[in-house]
Amino acid sequence: MASLNDIRSTFLTYFEKQGHEVVSSSPLVPRNDPTLMFVNSGMVQFKNLFTGVEKRDYNRATTSQKCVRAGGKHNDLDNVGYTARHHTFFEMLGNFSFGDYFKTDAIPFAWELITKEFGIDPKRLLTTVYHTDDEAFEIWKKVGVPEDRIIRIATSDNFWQMGPTGPCGPCTEIFYDHGDHIWGGPPGSADEDGDRFIEIWNVVFMQNEQFEDGSMKALDMQSIDTGMGLERIGALLQGKHDNYDTDLMRSLIEASADAASVDPDGPGKMHHRVIADHLRSTSFLIADGVMPSNDGRGYVLRRIMRRAMRHAHLLGAQDPMMYRLVPALVRQMGQAYPELGRAQALIEETLRSEETRFKATLDRGLKLLDDELAGLDADAPLPGAAAFKLYDTFGFPLDLTQDALREKNRTVDVDGFDTAMQEQKARARAAWSGSGEAADATVWFDIADSHGATDFLGYDTETAEGQVLALVVDGNAVDTLAEGQSGWVVLNQTPFYGESGGQVGDTGWLRRLENEDEGATVTDTQKMAGGKVLAHLVTVDRGALSIGDALQLEVDHTRRSAIRANHSATHLLHEALREALGDHVAQRGSLNAPDRLRFDFSHGQALSPEQLRAVERDVNGFIRQNAAVSTRIMTPDDARAIGAQALFGEKYGDEVRVVSMGVQSGSGKGAEGQTYSIELCGGTHVGQTGDIGLFVTLGDSASSAGVRRIEALTGAAAFEYLTQQDHRLAEVAGALKASAVDVPGRVKALLDDRKRLEGEVAQLRRELAMAGGAGQGTGAESREINGIKLVAQVLTGVTGKDLPPLIDEHKGRIGSGVVLLIADAGGKAAVAAGVTDDLKGALSAVDIVKAAVAELGGKGGGGRPDMAQGGGASADNAEAAIKAAEAVIEGI
Repeated sequence: MASLNDIRSTFLTYFEKQGHEVVSSSPLVPRNDPTLMFVNSGMVQFKNLFTGVEKRDYNRATTSQKCVRAGGKHNDLDNVGYTARHHTFFEMLGNFSFGDYFKTDAIPFAWELITKEFGIDPKRLLTTVYHTDDEAFEIWKKVGVPEDRIIRIATSDNFWQMGPTGPCGPCTEIFYDHGDHIWGGPPGSADEDGDRFIEIWNVVFMQNEQFEDGSMKALDMQSIDTGMGLERIGALLQGKHDNYDTDLMRSLIEASADAASVDPDGPGKMHHRVIADHLRSTSFLIADGVMPSNDGRGYVLRRIMRRAMRHAHLLGAQDPMMYRLVPALVRQMGQAYPELGRAQALIEETLRSEETRFKATLDRGLKLLDDELAGLDADAPLPGAAAFKLYDTFGFPLDLTQDALREKNRTVDVDGFDTAMQEQKARARAAWSGSGEAADATVWFDIADSHGATDFLGYDTETAEGQVLALVVDGNAVDTLAEGQSGWVVLNQTPFYGESGGQVGDTGWLRRLENEDEGATVTDTQKMAGGKVLAHLVTVDRGALSIGDALQLEVDHTRRSAIRANHSATHLLHEALREALGDHVAQRGSLNAPDRLRFDFSHGQALSPEQLRAVERDVNGFIRQNAAVSTRIMTPDDARAIGAQALFGEKYGDEVRVVSMGVQSGSGKGAEGQTYSIELCGGTHVGQTGDIGLFVTLGDSASSAGVRRIEALTGAAAFEYLTQQDHRLAEVAGALKASAVDVPGRVKALLDDRKRLEGEVAQLRRELAMAGGAGQGTGAESREINGIKLVAQVLTGVTGKDLPPLIDEHKGRIGSGVVLLIADAGGKAAVAAGVTDDLKGALSAVDIVKAAVAELGGKGGGGRPDMAQGGGASADNAEAAIKAAEAVIEGI
């Protein structure tokens, strides 16, 4: 049986014989891609070769690249140990061509290696190609794959992208059929998630480059990027269906079992698998310079470490165990990756230190439990305060404490635990005390504790009945709101939406059921006590509202409809921006009001007019599609698994609402038929995208560093805006005596004429000034100071920007000397001075300007030694300014 080390060697040797350079694995921390936390595929180190930015002395390469997927987009951490093929660390075998060979060679290479070098039965193999890639289809037929075993795939499964930017292209995959005794269907089928057909190799035809703005262009050179997981092909060649049964992983599992003195295939089997996988990822990360910390890569490393250490604790390990497994890892992988051996001492010490601290936390919690029990009678329950301390300080949930005590035939004072929990809530309420609304927080927490959370009905209805539970005026609970009085009303249930997630609160009416003429107007709805309580700000119109009253509740339908339209349009806008600009776009704030919407998003530069038009066009396209807007309730993890976008920095509970809208046509990044927008959202939305009506952007602006803002209108507001714009255009067209279509051209022609005439006027002013013509002020006077010629002139009818060219003309005439020009420009003085090159060492135009400006009521002035400018309040003291300039010349 070939070992994983043998399989790695066979792969590299085969491609070396085909003219490929054997290139060492790059470190796990990317050197050439700041968008990645860790290297997650074999091509990362070659990214710049594919784009042509970097050149090397080879155009064919082969590698066994170490990879980690435990954070960000590529995160397999939670599946490790529970499945047959998930890992945080894995090796990716690959062969690469940088503008050398392409499909006609890459596919035969793959087929020959798989079927001849590795000896896999061709009848057990099938392949996939991107649905439009006819060339790859024909090449597979040529190497001998029957047509019925070549499957066209139209989804992103067969179009590879490393990230939001960079090289990309269609791909072809090789699958192994484990036989009909295992459930599952071929790729593209309804049962494709089964384990019968397993992908063993992927060949990417690197044809394009994806840019941050969402655009894509063909690469100058056609290239090849392949990937085959060593663990997966190893399991196949060793006759296994589980990567953890391969020789390398099995050796690490047995090392774990030996260290813990626990059967490797017993009840702790899953724990050993987690430990074996995490041992590899943590050790390689440390070897590549990553150290445990509380943020960034170090945080991910610590998380992996502690997950493995927890499983060691569950195996019953009393002492730190992970570090004792490092020698087994070095024996297995140290020859292929010598950095493991070089860093072995550091890896062992880091693991030992981290596990020691981790176990100390558990040990302190268990010691507290034993100490509390030691002072109690044999049948006395554990005090609730002690159970709460375990929960609050050491993270022991109540049921864990109860399980530990059950083994000792002991119980917990649950009522005491609940009391301690309530006391903590009281402390949290007190922490809200302060000024303004924060000072009112206590009353809302009290209401929440007394009545529980408000039942929100507004997803399904805009009318309902409710009972008054509490009334609040100026931060105090009251029993009644009198006619004309304003205050907050809390109901047991309500269709009114409380402001949150960018959506403003609802308004409407509360009417007494016994007498519809009595009631109040709702002017706002807010969430209080951490979102548990929905409070309605009202003014009583007639009669009074008292605790216990039964009310008819009615949301302002017209206003709510406009808000819903704007909120749903915001979701479409978010996805349209991601399509146009790239996947880096993320929501950074929003406002969904009845009259407009505002959306802040991460992006570093202004949108071009073309990009803004494309976004507007896409949103309106999905509005016209009139697709149903669906909402599902699921866990946050399930929501993210289907690609739902979450609000940055938002905390989500155990269940979330997932709002989906729009169907991809296939022209964008998503495959045809896929849902366009999927977001976690607690707001209210339209039933069909067509209910939005119309979408118009008002512009793009900067909100803060790295954040842009788009404001837009929908529905009737958008129509009214476009109507007003049309009227304005008609007025301009009438004034120009042109059709609306011709207005841009006519305006441009007028602006061009104006610019030309302004240039001609400026030139005439300069010519008149040089000639001392009428209306140009005093003529230029030439005098000599300290052996230096000074030309000074006071001008009118010229502007400050006219002075520099006049300075240059005067300097050209005098050959050597100083020029000072003072212009009376619209009631203020503009000053310019020039010094010929031969005098720059002795005189500075900056000093001359500053002296002149001071006499004209100004400050400062600046420029170069040969040319400087400044300004003053008035040109009335021009003669004094000239004298000041003369004084500067006299002083050299």
